[in-house]
Amino acid sequence: QVQLVESGGGLVQAGGSLRLSCKASGSIFSTNAMGWYRQAPGKQRELVTTITGGGSTNYADSVKGRFTISRDSIKNTVYLQMNSLKPEDTAVYYCYVDVEAFDGSRWSRFRPWGQGTQVTVSS
Repeated sequence: QVQLVESGGGLVQAGGSLRLSCKASGSIFSTNAMGWYRQAPGKQRELVTTITGGGSTNYADSVKGRFTISRDSIKNTVYLQMNSLKPEDTAVYYCYVDVEAFDGSRWSRFRPWGQGTQVTVSS
């Protein structure tokens, strides 16, 4: 089995910064794309940013220039550096990692998710 553990969320004032981490552990053979989604109260989950195995990145327009995704493939970890935070960034942030791993019965490719970490930005 593969588990993703997130850390780094919290309460910050507008204009501040936070860094989220998401580490995958388990019987992992390889990783491919990684990314972050978020879900604000009363809203649908939205894609924030992704990073491919080769390091190419994409960002939602709402976070471009403020958020930076990075990865450490040796540590199976993805990071999200969030700067110039705004109250509208308040949400639960979820990470994912596309893995090739042992799922308990065979080796396969699948996408486990983190448990979510709360980010609250006060005005």
